[in-house]
Amino acid sequence: MTPEPRAARRGDAAALARIIDLAGEGLPLHLWQQSCDPGQDPWQIGASRAARDTGGFSWRNARVIEIGGQVAAGLIGYRIGHEPEPLDDLPPILRPLQALENRALGSYYINAIATLPEFRGRGLARVLMQEAERLAAGAGALSLIVADVNLPAQRLYAGLGYAERAREAVVTNGWTSAARHWILMVKPVAAPR
Repeated sequence: MTPEPRAARRGDAAALARIIDLAGEGLPLHLWQQSCDPGQDPWQIGASRAARDTGGFSWRNARVIEIGGQVAAGLIGYRIGHEPEPLDDLPPILRPLQALENRALGSYYINAIATLPEFRGRGLARVLMQEAERLAAGAGALSLIVADVNLPAQRLYAGLGYAERAREAVVTNGWTSAARHWILMVKPVAAPR
């Protein structure tokens, strides 16, 4: 039997850093490495960001599944506002992602969803996607961004009713990735009865 998702706790921050890095194709770790002081661990930067009470990447916006007392998979999601965020002040590497988010205004945005490698093949991502639908009640739509090279994830999302809405070219700026495009996928959510 698959365990039920639970609300994340601040103590899950290190696992949430791993989850967002897996979901982000290694881009989060690259960004944390850029902001490291000499001798500082980039994973600690990620964990400290996940431990914040505010911002999109916060433990407060996360749900996790535990197996054997450790976090096995997680979802970080929240509602996107109704006004587009400006792109000009962002680093070029982040502009395509924000441009796609701006095309999903008002939706419940799945910022990250991932299963840690040692727990894959147990259907945990599907359980978390169902949890996202529950959390999205009243939002009108769910949205997420996936790399064009992540075909298994695209198949999962398409099978759950998500469709491509837009794509933007990946900007690497020193980050190594096989991806060429970020893809915005959206699923309408039925209004509550």
